[in-house]
Amino acid sequence: MQKLTIIIISFLLLSPMYGQEKGVFSGGLETNANFFIRDSLIGANNIPQYDRQLFGAEGWFNLNYRYQGFEIGARYDYFMNSNLRNPNFSYTDQGIGRWYVKKKINKLGITVGHIIDQIGSGIIYRAWESRPLLIDNALVGARLDYAINENWNVRGFTGKQRYLFETNPGVIKGATIEGFHSLSDSTTFTVAPGFGIVNRTLSDENMDQVINIIQGYLPEDQVTPVYNVYLMTLFNTLTYKNFTWYVEGAYKTEEVFRDPFAKRQEINGTTTLGKYIRDDGMVGYTSLSFAKSGFGITLEAKRTKNFNFRSDPTMALNLGLVNFIPPMNRQNTYRLNARYSPATQDLDEQAYQVDVKYKLNKKWSFLANFSNIERVNDFGVEVLDTSGKKQLYRELFLGATYKQKRDWSLTAGVQLLSYNQEIYEGKTDVPLVRTVTPYLDILYKLSRKKSIRFETQYMYMYDPDHVDDPDKPFVKQDYGDWFFALVEIGMAPHWIFELSGMFNAAPGKNSPTDSETGEKLKIFYPTVGVYYTNKANRYGLRYIKQVEGIVCSGGVCRLEPAFSGFKFNVTSNF
Repeated sequence: MQKLTIIIISFLLLSPMYGQEKGVFSGGLETNANFFIRDSLIGANNIPQYDRQLFGAEGWFNLNYRYQGFEIGARYDYFMNSNLRNPNFSYTDQGIGRWYVKKKINKLGITVGHIIDQIGSGIIYRAWESRPLLIDNALVGARLDYAINENWNVRGFTGKQRYLFETNPGVIKGATIEGFHSLSDSTTFTVAPGFGIVNRTLSDENMDQVINIIQGYLPEDQVTPVYNVYLMTLFNTLTYKNFTWYVEGAYKTEEVFRDPFAKRQEINGTTTLGKYIRDDGMVGYTSLSFAKSGFGITLEAKRTKNFNFRSDPTMALNLGLVNFIPPMNRQNTYRLNARYSPATQDLDEQAYQVDVKYKLNKKWSFLANFSNIERVNDFGVEVLDTSGKKQLYRELFLGATYKQKRDWSLTAGVQLLSYNQEIYEGKTDVPLVRTVTPYLDILYKLSRKKSIRFETQYMYMYDPDHVDDPDKPFVKQDYGDWFFALVEIGMAPHWIFELSGMFNAAPGKNSPTDSETGEKLKIFYPTVGVYYTNKANRYGLRYIKQVEGIVCSGGVCRLEPAFSGFKFNVTSNF
């Protein structure tokens, strides 16, 4: 790695000496610094940052260079007492997080190094990055792509998956062919078909780890692992006038993977959940959309079965993911509406979503979204109900926006939600979280450069059985009811000021308890922030007191513990 870095730097410094063409530099910096203030009442304690380190930081500095058909890039990553890798621990390391070299030679494209790519919608393969979740699973290897003609392209790749400053031992390789064809004289009727295949070969080290785990099972629970697994997908985008239809079907050959809900017998006769099983898998996904004259509608459906695919089958949570299964819920942005977000289930999920938008005129616009996610009784999991299905997530989101010329706008609506904490958060013996959350957002422009925005939501936690039987005792689920309000003042082009807060208006089971009285506490969680932008540089400083919650990016989620302290952020691009 050090030799490669020296070669890249030498090329950047010497290249102007060997040609008339000038090279072009580009790049950017993103860095975060956290100052931790211990607050045992909300659970912001008992990790190194709160107990003794008091500070943590992470950052990414990338530099790209183009010269005579070459593109070279490198990124330096650093983590100092960071809680981004694991919110409950401290992580410190630094080094070259990414490098790559690209060159186009006639119809052939060559890329070596860290490669970001995907096949189709990513169902069988996606190398991508999400910094809030510390996902950066680039393929470290080589890729060739060849333009057969103007409409067809084929590419192949091989390498190992990146994990921080190391690579997972399993070898990944794959290929795809993608095309585009017009079925009419104009572009009103087109198809864009594609086919892809991916293979992962376990290393001997990985195989030994899996075998050692399985050998600890009773004979009736043992399975035989395989070195190679193959994934195939066929996809197409059809466009006809105002309609767009995407469809993809994927299949995975038999392999051994961990099912956290599968029953396993212990030596003492007890039954536990979680074991390695061997099975094949499939995903079917489709999306149909129509848009015309201010009206738009999108219908989506998905069926997933046994599609857990990792570079190392012993990894869990968000580690080692080679593929990406599209989420089937609205990506909410308001604080309370986004509090309960569903992580995509790769073992068993049946879901659909309907999204409708309508612009009545220049002043009024409306939206409605409904999503439903269930587990289906395909392999006898006890968490399923008598109907053969288990409700995981259901959301109805309604909204309307009124704009008064350029002076002010108002957005209001309501969200009705059902959320399964047992599946998404691993909490046992808890019923569905059911909430009703109205929201309001008002933007008023004081002048051409000054504006003020007010946002508020109230999350009401309810139990339908208690509504039908008021005499039944009811303790609100999770943290109970919440009230949130935000005021944001913008002074373009430089300043934004933020003041917001969450108040636990009606505490629930997980809310902090008064040590003397035993009563649940109503706690206020404030946020105060200021942002300054100067050309391509942006600075942000916030004081935050934050409750435990879910953080998601495109259906990939993790549980974030409570936070107390200051956050400082700098982003810069050139």
